[in-house]
Amino acid sequence: MILEGIIEEIIYRNDSNGYTVAMLSHGNEYTTIVGKFLTVNIGENVRVNGKFVTNSKYGEQFCFETSETIYPSSIEGIKKYLSSGLIKGVGPVTANAIVDTFKENTFDIIEYTPEKLSLVKGISEKKAQAIGEAFNDLKKIQNTVMFLQNYNISTNMALKIYSTYQDKTISYIKENPYRMVEEIDGIGFLTADKIARSMGLKLDSAFRIRAGMLHVLNENSEKSGNTYMPQNMFIENVSNLLGLNKEDNDTKFKDVLDNLLLDKVIISFYKHPYNIVMLTKYYFLETSVAQKLALLNMSSRSSNLNVEDEISQFEKINKIEFDSDQKRAIINSVNCGVSLITGGPGTGKTTIIKCIMTILRQHQNKIMLLAPTGRAAKRLSESTNEQAKTIHRGLEVDFRGDKGVFVHNETNPLDADVVIVDEVSMVDILLMNSLIKALNRDCKLILVGDKDQLPSVGAGNVLDDILKSGIISVSYLTKIFRQSENSLIVSNAHLINDGKMPVLDNSSSDFFFDQKTELQDIKNTIVEMVTKRIPKFKNLDVSKIQVLAPLKAGICGIESLNQNLQNILNPPSVMKVEIIIGSSVFREGDKVMQMSNNYDLRWIKKDGYYSEEGAGVFNGDIGYIHKIDRNTGETIIWFEDGRECVYPRTEIHQLSLAYAITIHKSQGSEFDVVVIPIISGTGLILNRNLIYTAVTRAKKMVVLVGEKSNLKRMISNAYTVQRFTMLKDFLINANEKAKELFG
Repeated sequence: MILEGIIEEIIYRNDSNGYTVAMLSHGNEYTTIVGKFLTVNIGENVRVNGKFVTNSKYGEQFCFETSETIYPSSIEGIKKYLSSGLIKGVGPVTANAIVDTFKENTFDIIEYTPEKLSLVKGISEKKAQAIGEAFNDLKKIQNTVMFLQNYNISTNMALKIYSTYQDKTISYIKENPYRMVEEIDGIGFLTADKIARSMGLKLDSAFRIRAGMLHVLNENSEKSGNTYMPQNMFIENVSNLLGLNKEDNDTKFKDVLDNLLLDKVIISFYKHPYNIVMLTKYYFLETSVAQKLALLNMSSRSSNLNVEDEISQFEKINKIEFDSDQKRAIINSVNCGVSLITGGPGTGKTTIIKCIMTILRQHQNKIMLLAPTGRAAKRLSESTNEQAKTIHRGLEVDFRGDKGVFVHNETNPLDADVVIVDEVSMVDILLMNSLIKALNRDCKLILVGDKDQLPSVGAGNVLDDILKSGIISVSYLTKIFRQSENSLIVSNAHLINDGKMPVLDNSSSDFFFDQKTELQDIKNTIVEMVTKRIPKFKNLDVSKIQVLAPLKAGICGIESLNQNLQNILNPPSVMKVEIIIGSSVFREGDKVMQMSNNYDLRWIKKDGYYSEEGAGVFNGDIGYIHKIDRNTGETIIWFEDGRECVYPRTEIHQLSLAYAITIHKSQGSEFDVVVIPIISGTGLILNRNLIYTAVTRAKKMVVLVGEKSNLKRMISNAYTVQRFTMLKDFLINANEKAKELFG
């Protein structure tokens, strides 16, 4: 439906994203319109396309998807338009004078012969030119946004595109829409391809092949965690994406590949037994990490402190006794430039960290404790009684231009002699590079993690590559020390990791199995467990219970489980504002998770009289929706670590309901109670690694719901996805070069 009229009043306007609530007069009627305007002023004549909706608080409104400015034709209309302040330097007095002089020809004069405006009293030649330029700039932006809206590009993204290409936007996109894939964040291949196809660009266009190649490499890194691809696999994937036969287009593929190499966008070289293709950014990330690790490792290699007495003193004070592997881990960590401690739950990693910190402080070392996520940092703080920060907060985020950057880097290193990083299996190559660049040359780096956990969500395989390189001192912990009487969580986790079935007799106080066959029964049982049975049985708040599912989709996937749990735990209410983003409904009181890193979102953390402000909300952070603004959609989230963050409506898509989350997203976290659906599925996903990770997230209770045969199948399946990464090779090479430098 289309409405055309004059903006009589602007009720609300968010200039950062264009969201506007305004009063539109059309004919003899007044209508409240809601949507995004690039620019808008009172008196402006607009045409909007949308539909009427009823808001529970504000009544009937017209929500529009697209808009365009209609230039008025009447003398009074032109005066009102120019008086609105839309053109800088033109107010009511100047507008009246211009229109009185040029009548109905005013817009033509301003656009095509602005120098004639100097004929009006009070307007100099310079000001006349400035008015003409301002009017034409505004018209170009409006025309560009209208052009882009035809391809379902949002106002926000249209502004982003225009700010990059300016008045050449339309010509650039008509010539090669695929250039946006490389030059504008947020525009992917599929969006560009849709625009190009509608313009009639050929399927075998070199522009299209280039964009397809970059899309395949980026998807390969972002979704599969690889930093390179074997060339034959790469070409196969590109061929499938583009719908082009690789044999028929072999020459075109080769030409585009050569151009990408010449432009240094990608790197290709031989790695036995095949050629590989790698985005240049990942080549530099992995080589940078390898070189810095090798240098750090060498810089403190000569250290040979005898700390046996300090270890004995720590054992005496804490009434414990370390075994030989634990003592070796402590000695290695104290004496090596870079060291790695790996072990499963209950093997004493936290106690070892505490001992290492005690010893190093006695030698006047400044120590910084870090972890990849907020939950992991909070858990580390609680278990060590020491301050721990996320890596992002440790590096600190500052704003330069549109993007956040880390304050601490090679020119401004961290003020620490020792950095200890827990849950290192979660650290991807990008974050590892940012951290390692911020370490002083003589800083000691101690990495702690579980080699049997799932790899990082982001690209790279940092922990595994360090282990396999053989150049870093590694301490393996295998003996279980933390095991409460009548508790099975830790011992069952180790049984699972060894490929054995856990004890499932339901006689323990913390490990239970509920046999169910049908998927719907599994789902219903989980919902009942979370909402009724476990809170009653354990006298536990439902917020302490977390469902961890292997998959997103399906009857027992997180999407379905979240919908059911939301309806019961936080049902619709006239007292609760809700907002629909895509296919998701977010409601005040909902448990949510941040699904990607956003360095720009500001937060505040209050603790009594003390308050802290900062920026950055990160992948895996969990919180609750405190408030949603009915008009703007602006949403306040209270995160579990005490941060309060305001999300503009345009950023809410980064959130997901978190009553149920995937096992991958649970890494680095601990929950009082974990409930896990045990279902059948592909062995590529449902494997030992996955179920082990899920079980080790629980502190007080694990509940498995499903079939024992499916559990056995998962535990028997030792398959882990092979990640294609180069850090191990680069580490070995960097170590050889470091040996030459250090002798």
